[in-house]
Amino acid sequence: MSIKVTLVKSLNGRNDKHIATAHSLGLRKIDDSTIQPDNAATQGKVAQISYLVKVENV
Repeated sequence: MSIKVTLVKSLNGRNDKHIATAHSLGLRKIDDSTIQPDNAATQGKVAQISYLVKVENV
């Protein structure tokens, strides 16, 4: 199973760790989307930046 993660808010002025987490998910600009595996590591990353992203099941 996979999830689609979309960046919906800007990374400008955010915590450096949160920016690095977004980049590790392949998100750099607003409206960038990636398909990620639905596992514990991905869920932890998404939880850390949940205020910046939208998540959908694929």
